Amino acid sequence: MSELSGKSCLITGASRGIGAAAARHFGELGARVTLLARSRRTIQEIADEIVKAGGHAIAVGADVASYADVEAAVAKAVEAHGGLDVLVNNAGLIEPIARLAESDPDEWTKVADVNYKGVYFGLRAALPVMLKSGGGTVVNVSSGAATSALEGWSHYCSSKAAALSLTACAHKEYGAEGIRVLGISPGTVRTDMQVAIKASGINPVSRLDPSVHIPAEWVAKAIAWLCTEASDDWLGRDFPLRSKEGRAAVGLTAD
Repeated sequence: MSELSGKSCLITGASRGIGAAAARHFGELGARVTLLARSRRTIQEIADEIVKAGGHAIAVGADVASYADVEAAVAKAVEAHGGLDVLVNNAGLIEPIARLAESDPDEWTKVADVNYKGVYFGLRAALPVMLKSGGGTVVNVSSGAATSALEGWSHYCSSKAAALSLTACAHKEYGAEGIRVLGISPGTVRTDMQVAIKASGINPVSRLDPSVHIPAEWVAKAIAWLCTEASDDWLGRDFPLRSKEGRAAVGLTAD
């Protein structure tokens, strides 16, 4: 993954789970990492860890549901690392899980603001910077829920479907100008989100045995792979890490 060495990479939702794993992995690969999350203290600790290991990282406290926050975070990444080569739109919510008639409108909207508008805000803030420098890669962390209806997940399924459409639209609009836009559908991942899903008891995903969930580090490696030309067949689409073929392409064990 020498392609990422020295590259400026901004990762949203970097305080835990996939985002934290991606930040650490990118740091190990020599990228200059900007960690973004609402919990500034946690991402500062991860950034310090990356720097202590010889890498380059800064932490920016921000809410992806606020365009002003995202725009400011991109500006800080450019100032600290000389540009922006990679954006990983990872921040996502699923709680509270509830059927439509029992859902809280404010909480439902909050999930849509992060999962959908957060992706748009990331694209809107990053694209002008990337276009000015001649190219870049955007990886949107998606889900199988983008193409499947699941009980209790109307906010999550619909917002991930919208984000998938943004991936396709951004590729269509800017693919010819050196901007690579891809999504990743990881399957079920061993994160705090799975704890909330299991506690809900709604739909078959909540009844999965924890042993089937893959580690966040696998997803981090796949995201790094998506930043290389080897993944060009998936431009404008969601790459299915949950498939044996997908894991083999990344170099992960296929079971």
